Amino acid sequence: MRILLIEDNTRLANALVEALTQAGFTVDCVHDGRSADYLLSTQDYALAILDLGLPQLNGLEVLRRLRHRRNPMPVMILTARGSVEDRVNGLNRGADDYLTKPFELSELKARARALIRRSLGHGSPGLRCGPLCYDGLSRIFALNDAPLALTRRERDVLEVLLLQGGRAVNKEALSEKIFGIDEMVNPDAIEIYVHRLRKKLEGSGVAIVTLRGLGYLLEASVQASPSPR
Repeated sequence: MRILLIEDNTRLANALVEALTQAGFTVDCVHDGRSADYLLSTQDYALAILDLGLPQLNGLEVLRRLRHRRNPMPVMILTARGSVEDRVNGLNRGADDYLTKPFELSELKARARALIRRSLGHGSPGLRCGPLCYDGLSRIFALNDAPLALTRRERDVLEVLLLQGGRAVNKEALSEKIFGIDEMVNPDAIEIYVHRLRKKLEGSGVAIVTLRGLGYLLEASVQASPSPR
C-alpha cells in the first residue's frame, strides 16, 4: 500500500517512514503543505497521514483542497492538537481519523490498515479475482484455497493489480506505486516480477494479461495461460 506522510518534524517523519516501511507500506514523505497539495493532486495514494501545523499551507487547507477535488482517499490527521474542538474541526473538514501526539506506533499502523480496508472494501479485508484471494489484514494471497508463496515485491505487484479492480496499469505507474516517487528504479524491472508471477499463476484460472499500449491487467478466466511480456 502506497501512502503519503505529511509531517514537518523531520526527525519524527524519518522515524515514521522507517516504521511504516517495515510494516509493509510504501511511503512518500513531504514536509510542507504546498508539496503535499501538489502530490495529492497528481498522484494516487491509499492513505494520507497529515500533520496540521505545516509551513506554506496548513494541514486543514491541504485537506480542504483534497476534498474540493472530490478525492475520497482516507486521511488520518496526526497532530499535537488534541482538544475536542480541534478533533471535531478536523473531522468536519473531511478527515477520517484523528490521532494525537504522542502515540504508539502499533496504534498508528493498526489505524492506517483499518482506514485502507474500509476505503477498499467497506470494512471487509478480503478481495478476490477468480480463484485468487487476498486478505488485506495479513497481506497474504491464497490460490485455490492454498497459500501462495510470494516474495515481497511479487506480493506488492500482485496487490496493486488486484486493487485496480480490472483496470490496466502501465509499467511506469506500477513501478511508481511499488517503489514510490523518490526511489530510482528502472520501470523495466517490473517485467521481472510480472514474469515470475505469471509462472506462479499459470493454469490456475487467473492471469496477468498484457494490453498493448495500456499495461498489465489481472483477470480471471476459465483457463489462464502465460502472456508475452
